[in-house]
Amino acid sequence: MYIVKKKIKGRDYFYLRESKREGEKVVAKTLAYLGRTREEAEKKLKQIVEGKKKSEVKKKSEVKKKQLTIEGLASFCKRKGFVFQNSSIYGGFSGFWDFGPLGIELFNNIKESWWDFFVRKKENIIGIDASILSHPKIWKASGHEESFSDIFVRCKKCKKSGKIDKNELGKVKCDCGGEYEVLGDFNLMFKTSVGIDSFSYLRPETAQGMFTDFKLIADTSRKKLPFGIAQVGKCFRNEIAPRDFLFRAREFTIGEFEFFIHPGEKKCSLLDPRHLNSKLNFLDAETQEKGKKNLKEITIKKMLQEKRLGEWHGYWLAEQLLWFKSLGLDMNKIKVREHLKDELSHYSSATFDIDYEYPFGSKEIAGIADRGQYDLTQHIKESKESLEIFDEKTGKKVIPRVIEPTFGIERIFLALLCQAYDYDIERENIVLKLPPKLAPIKAAVFPIVKKAGFVKLARKIYSELKEEFNVFYDESGSIGRRYSRADEVGTIMGITIDGQSLKDKTVTMRDRDTSKQIRVKIKDLKEIIGKVIDGKDLLKFGKKVDTRVR
Repeated sequence: MYIVKKKIKGRDYFYLRESKREGEKVVAKTLAYLGRTREEAEKKLKQIVEGKKKSEVKKKSEVKKKQLTIEGLASFCKRKGFVFQNSSIYGGFSGFWDFGPLGIELFNNIKESWWDFFVRKKENIIGIDASILSHPKIWKASGHEESFSDIFVRCKKCKKSGKIDKNELGKVKCDCGGEYEVLGDFNLMFKTSVGIDSFSYLRPETAQGMFTDFKLIADTSRKKLPFGIAQVGKCFRNEIAPRDFLFRAREFTIGEFEFFIHPGEKKCSLLDPRHLNSKLNFLDAETQEKGKKNLKEITIKKMLQEKRLGEWHGYWLAEQLLWFKSLGLDMNKIKVREHLKDELSHYSSATFDIDYEYPFGSKEIAGIADRGQYDLTQHIKESKESLEIFDEKTGKKVIPRVIEPTFGIERIFLALLCQAYDYDIERENIVLKLPPKLAPIKAAVFPIVKKAGFVKLARKIYSELKEEFNVFYDESGSIGRRYSRADEVGTIMGITIDGQSLKDKTVTMRDRDTSKQIRVKIKDLKEIIGKVIDGKDLLKFGKKVDTRVR
């Protein structure tokens, strides 16, 4: 590209041109008007060139991100201390995973965000932590003993064994194209011994503890309908063929709540324009029945008008999407899929999956079901105990109906990692752009050189910050390498103690996403870090400085 000057009616005009070979000829094309002066033209040319470079870097980065596979993500998680295969020194134990030092920090931050959004900030939700083991009659009453199973199959062609859902029977084939041979039903619950002559099951869901404790919680908390009971905890499913890293594991964490409503109450008093006007990418049942996957944009209000769900169902679906948005997930990558009638769980009259578009495919990360009065009614029959609640509005005892929002915490964990994973072409390393509130490490402290004065001050700063934030100290290797290591694990800022720090008690703070730096007073560090975690721009808190290493 080059600048050319043209005279038109005695006046100078500058244009941007580009010459390209087309066949045997060189063809020159005018790309843009640059202005009336050479200075103005050169300034605009510089902007165009820089913009083009940024665009190329972004495209290359997106290509890298799209190339991320489930195996690549598992490898990254192991390499950086996020997730390890359980029992790896014995060759691993299929379907079980251990969170490493960084992984557990991110995982706990997600759970904390969930609890804060759905429990602490909601007047009508309270939390519990129920036991993993329960009386075996609970699972008989809930229907899990009879209905919680998959179809065990073997491919007639390649002889590979696996499982399919009941609704997939006769509809799906093996990856090799072969037909499946049905070997029988396979119950997904882990059976375990209790004491000498008793047994139970590891819970396959957290829901039942909230149903069996419902009356006790209502009485002791003095909650009136409508209200919800929430918990986050471990669940276990004896998958025939665990696969796809944390997606199809035998041990996993669910965050869910049961929201109890008067059976005759159809109106939701909490539904407001923010919920009604929430837009979502929707895959309806009719489209799926035609064998298609076309998404349409729809609002919660439109879904209510089409009678796809009730008002309370719509309210909590909107709240789920609002939480995902608060996490920083790209809402364009989230879709809501309506369940077909033949795939509904035994307890549900209407269910919607919330799927996230990972680089390796669209997969479920959450769901929401209308469980009706099924569970409470079943437990009343099996236990012979009353689980009715007195409703002050009607003066009658009622069995509430239930809306159940459910979240797969590991799947959300991976969605956040995939979205944050960014290969920076200019830096030639991964930058994990996690939201500040969720990032495992908030700041890293670096003495620019490993000398007594620098190390002493850096250690002092580190110790003071450690009282309030999860921070990391690193004095090993070049400062550039230390920046890279911090970027790769999502550390949101780097604090460098340099020569000037020893003179005037200031340090540089480096922004992870841009690699730009500012200089601030040491006494202001805690306040600045707190504000950045809350979403403020780090670069606005000090004077920008140019450094040799970024």
